[in-house]
Amino acid sequence: MLPGFDYHRSTDSTEPSAVQVVAADSSPSNYTSPTDSEPSDRLVTPSPEPLLTPGVYYNPHLDPKNFLDAPLSYDPATRLRQMLARPGIVVAPGICDGISARCALEAGFDRLYQSGAATTASPAQMVCSLSPTTPVIADADTGFGGTTMVARTVYQYARADVAAMHIEDQVQTKRCGHLMGKQVVSREEFVTRIRVAVIARDSIPGALTLWVIIGPTDSAQVLGMDEAVTRLQLAANADADVCSIEGVKAAELLTKAVETLKPKPVLVNVISGGLTPSSTCKQAEALGAKTIIFSLVSCVAASLKKTGTDSISAQGMDPKAFFELMGLCDVVELDARAGGNAFEVV
Repeated sequence: MLPGFDYHRSTDSTEPSAVQVVAADSSPSNYTSPTDSEPSDRLVTPSPEPLLTPGVYYNPHLDPKNFLDAPLSYDPATRLRQMLARPGIVVAPGICDGISARCALEAGFDRLYQSGAATTASPAQMVCSLSPTTPVIADADTGFGGTTMVARTVYQYARADVAAMHIEDQVQTKRCGHLMGKQVVSREEFVTRIRVAVIARDSIPGALTLWVIIGPTDSAQVLGMDEAVTRLQLAANADADVCSIEGVKAAELLTKAVETLKPKPVLVNVISGGLTPSSTCKQAEALGAKTIIFSLVSCVAASLKKTGTDSISAQGMDPKAFFELMGLCDVVELDARAGGNAFEVV
């Protein structure tokens, strides 16, 4: 058995499943809550089962109604679910290492975001250990491979105490969602990634099954806004806990997406100079967003906390300028010298 896959084996256990997938020609069975001997701050009592929509994946254990009333948990994934279920926008500044994470915590933020670019340079486990109760949302890019690697990524991120991760629909040779020249996989492959992540998450014993899966799409820039919303509807039906569209270029498009995807929470990724117009936390909340992340804030979290926007502290550094500072030009040159064309447009 591959390391980390002992939780994904089939068993002969007669315990009821914690999830239900309802086919169009079947009816749901009654659900009985698992009886895990978990710490008391992690126990969740499933809410009364709603009328299920045929073909939609539903886990009563993770119903937002279960997270409305109890005190905020010390478990970061449970804590994040409580924040998502309750009124108010969830704001997460981008961090890239221990120093920037410390700056954000000192500024008063009670959740953090580690982008894909940051994850490649700094282990998420180190960041999560700085404040064990603070939810950290981490970018898992495409899941780093096929279905097997997506499942392995879920296991590793969960064990690192990450509270949430997101898996997108770009091809494996991907790039930042705010750069040009992106390519995306088919709807079916994107939904398969989400399904695998959910299956892997729900196969882990104990409270780790509470952590959050985010389904972002990069297809708006490539295939249009209607296709992006359709992909997120499919991801939501596959039980993505939060949805996100990269590169929403107008406020009215974001509002339309939020209305279409209700009751699923929508995350907005704001980068100064990026495809999504800069907005404050209050502006994003007014448009219906439940979560806003500022991916490139890093060590200027204090300014974000005070002003509610990253446009002042960014001082004109757009995503491409940031990646050029991080060595993008060298990567483009190396690819061209090797005969590649992955970076003809950036």
